[in-house]
Amino acid sequence: MEGRIFALDQQTLISVGIQLLNAVLLAAALAFLLYKPVRKFMRARADGIKSQLGRAQDDMEAAEKLKVFYEQKLEEIELERAGTLEQAHRLAEDTRGRLTAGAEQEIAAMRTRAEAEIQLQRERAREETRQQVIEAATAMAAKIAAVSLDEAARDRLFEETLAELEGAA
Repeated sequence: MEGRIFALDQQTLISVGIQLLNAVLLAAALAFLLYKPVRKFMRARADGIKSQLGRAQDDMEAAEKLKVFYEQKLEEIELERAGTLEQAHRLAEDTRGRLTAGAEQEIAAMRTRAEAEIQLQRERAREETRQQVIEAATAMAAKIAAVSLDEAARDRLFEETLAELEGAA
């Protein structure tokens, strides 16, 4: 059988049959040895992914609850801030009112002292004017006593002195 390239004889059929049997036995052995472990591995992986998705969902829900909780806290803080600001404004208004009242009292006291000082200066001025009138009257009396004048001269001298006093006052 020299020159044989391809022959469909019994030997070729037996070789093909043995190769098919080897392929089937190999496929069965591989299926028996590898299919179940690979399937088990894939199932475990799918279960792991499902559990991760479940945990992620739970984490998302927890995060949403925390978000709502912190938003409420922020609203409470905002309300507290507004209340604190309102209280500070009221306190500032009260303080301003007290300071204004104190300043008004101080101004009134200063005004009273100033009026008293003005009144005292007026009294001093009157006293000085009175002293000047007395001095002028004394001087006039001295002039009259020194010079004995007739009645008309005395009246004229009295009118001049009175005019001088009115001009001085």
